[in-house]
Amino acid sequence: MMRRNNIWRRNLLGNRTLPTLLPGVLLFLCISAGMLASAQTTANITAQTADARPGLKSEVIAPGIEHLQITRGYKSEKDATGPWLINMLRIDPTKARLRFVHAMDEAVGLETVSSMAARYGALAGVNSGYFRTTGTYRGDSVGIGVLNGKILSEPNNVRAAAGLIEKNGKQQLIFGHLKFVGEIITGLSTKWHGRAGSPAGQPRWGARLARESTRKMHVPQEKRDINGLNRPRGDNELIIFTPEFHRTTLSDPGGLEIITRRGRVVELRDLKGSSVIPADGFVISTSGTARNWALEHLRRGARVQLNLNLSPVEAEQAASWKLATSVIGGGPQLIKEGRVEITNTAEKILPGFVSDLHPRTAIAELKSGQVLLVTVDGRQEASIGMSLVMLADLMLEFGASDAINLDGGGSTAMVIKNKLVNKPSDATGERPVSDAILLSPR
Repeated sequence: MMRRNNIWRRNLLGNRTLPTLLPGVLLFLCISAGMLASAQTTANITAQTADARPGLKSEVIAPGIEHLQITRGYKSEKDATGPWLINMLRIDPTKARLRFVHAMDEAVGLETVSSMAARYGALAGVNSGYFRTTGTYRGDSVGIGVLNGKILSEPNNVRAAAGLIEKNGKQQLIFGHLKFVGEIITGLSTKWHGRAGSPAGQPRWGARLARESTRKMHVPQEKRDINGLNRPRGDNELIIFTPEFHRTTLSDPGGLEIITRRGRVVELRDLKGSSVIPADGFVISTSGTARNWALEHLRRGARVQLNLNLSPVEAEQAASWKLATSVIGGGPQLIKEGRVEITNTAEKILPGFVSDLHPRTAIAELKSGQVLLVTVDGRQEASIGMSLVMLADLMLEFGASDAINLDGGGSTAMVIKNKLVNKPSDATGERPVSDAILLSPR
C-alpha cells in the first residue's frame, strides 16, 4: 500500500486567545458581544469547524446538501504532492434524496450528467457506472444496473456495487458484491394423457368427454441458463431483452430471436435481428448452441418463464440487499467498515488502474450516516488525478465507513444548479455517460 504523504494529514484550527493586557471590563464586553453574535450562527459554525482546513470552501446549497471544494497540493517532480482539485457533495439522507437514473431513460444510450440533472429537475448530480463507449450498444452499462426494482444489466466480474434502500422515510446505502443467476423455463407442468380430441364427424362434447376420461401426467420442464440482460449477444449465448432496454434489440441478423408476450412465445425471427421488444413481454436472443436449444424447445405458443436472481457474495447482507430498489455498479471497493480494502484482484481489475493517477468519481457512506459523493479532476496542470489508495485515504479523512470507486477518467463530472463545477479531462468538455446519481431536496 502506498504510504500517505504529509499533505493528506488533517489540519486542525489552532486555539485563539485574547490579549492578556486588555482591561477586565472590556474583555467581558467583548466576550458577551461575541456570544450574542455567535448565537445566530451556531449551526453553521458547528458544521464547518470540523472541515476548517486550508484550501477548503464549503457551501450549503440546500437543506441536507453541502458542497465542498478543495484545492490542495503543489506541483513538483513527485506525483504525491499534487496539485488536486476536489469536489464533494455531503448529503443528509433525512433531508435530501438520491436517485439513480440512466441516460435517455433507457438501458442503452448516452447523455451528459448536466442533461440528466436538468431533465429530472435535480439540484446536483455526478456520473456513476461503467459503460460501452462505442458501437451500436454505446451507453449500455457494463456492470450491475437496477432501477426501480427492475434489473437492467447483470454484474460484471462480481464487481463492487452500491444499493439504495428506502426505509422509514429515509434513504440508506448498502455496499457489496453481487452475483447474477438467471434461467429460462419452458413447457407445461402438466398435460392430458390420452386422446387429444374427437374423431372427425363426432360432436364437440365427445372430445370433452374423452378428455375427462383421461388422467393428468407430469411433464418435466426445460430450463436453460441466461447469459446476460440487455447487452450484445456473444457466441452460443442466450440474452434477454426487456422493454426497459430500447424499442428494439439492436442485434445483428446472425441469430434467432423469440418474441414473447404475457408469458407465451408469439413469434420466432430467425436470421433477422433487431426485433421489436413488446411492452408486455421480452425478447430471447440466441446464437449457436443456444439457438439450437431454442429451436427445439421454444415453439410458437409455448409457455415461458424467467427467473432472475441477484445474490450478495457477502451472505450476511442478503436480507438488506432484498430491500434495495436501485443498484449501480462500479469497482473496485475502496473502503470496508472504516478500513482501506481495495478489492481489485478479486474484481479482475488490473493493478495499474489502482496505482495510476486518473480523474476519479466515488461514493461513500460516512460513519455519521451521511452520504459522500466525490470527484477528483485529473490529467491537467491544475489537478493531476489520484491513485485509488489516495482516493480511499481522502474519503477516510472525511469519515467514510464504506466506499466504492465509480467510473472516472473523462467521465468524471459533478453538476450543481445546472453548472459543471469540476473540469473534465476530455478536450471536448463534459462527456456523455450512461447513468448518474442525482440529488434533490426532500
